[in-house]
Amino acid sequence: MICVLTNHHMYDKLIQITAKSNVMMNELLKDHTYTRLGGKADFYVTPETYNQVQDIIKLANRENIAFTMLGNGSNLIVKDGGIRGIVMNLQKLADIKTVGNTMIAGSGARIIDVSREALKEKLAGLEFACGIPGSVGGALFMNAGAYGGEIKDVLKSTVVVNREGEILTLTADQLDLDYRTSNIPDNGYIVLEATFTLEHGDYDAIKGIMDDLTNRRETKQPLEYPSCGSVFKRPPGYFAGKLIQDSELQGKQIGGAQVSLKHAGFIVNRDNATAKEYIALIHFVQDTVKERFDINLEREVKIIGED
Repeated sequence: MICVLTNHHMYDKLIQITAKSNVMMNELLKDHTYTRLGGKADFYVTPETYNQVQDIIKLANRENIAFTMLGNGSNLIVKDGGIRGIVMNLQKLADIKTVGNTMIAGSGARIIDVSREALKEKLAGLEFACGIPGSVGGALFMNAGAYGGEIKDVLKSTVVVNREGEILTLTADQLDLDYRTSNIPDNGYIVLEATFTLEHGDYDAIKGIMDDLTNRRETKQPLEYPSCGSVFKRPPGYFAGKLIQDSELQGKQIGGAQVSLKHAGFIVNRDNATAKEYIALIHFVQDTVKERFDINLEREVKIIGED
């Protein structure tokens, strides 16, 4: 744990870079994750400009302090002990603009909102994203997808900051986008913005697809409880939810965490679960499916923080 003196020293340094309203000490991360799980961040910072992002990274490097990037917390479990050092959220970099058939969106914009803006502009290609709760940055990080579409289908380029605080413009091909993966985490990139290439289309046709996907999502997914979304990647030739259902695990509960009765691929925070309970249930599901079907369920959700 960072000592109190270091905490105040670091706080002073951070508010020199960005406004006081953008720096919080000992912020509870459960207030910033879809699962409603997670302990405190030493510093929770929400910069408003690209330069502030650069300066915060350079400060972390200079002071040798841990640095963690947090999207909008939709595909993430933060452990109960929280996260040491600086946690940065780019929710204030959320501008979305349209130029012809391209859309440029800030990292902190919700990908749902980008898909809705595309609809307004009669642009097709992002319909699949109308139910994905993550940020643009998070969507690139894991090449988010749903209903047969994925980010790599429409991404043209991205602007990122590297570990040294330098801004780079990369094409989609330079990100090694594959099923629920990219090279963004390995390279330590932080996404600042993304440019999508879409196609001019018919408003009613685009809206029809989005309405259908929204209806399918709302009727099949347990949106009434906090969750991280789909917990596991799809094993080749199988569906994770079906394997879990066939393992008779629906309704299985550890503490306040439960395998959803509505969709077995989801684990919900049914009753004030701790991260420890939620993670224990993930492991139980993996072990049971392995025992029953000899298939390894690989996590799609990311787990970070301290116990």
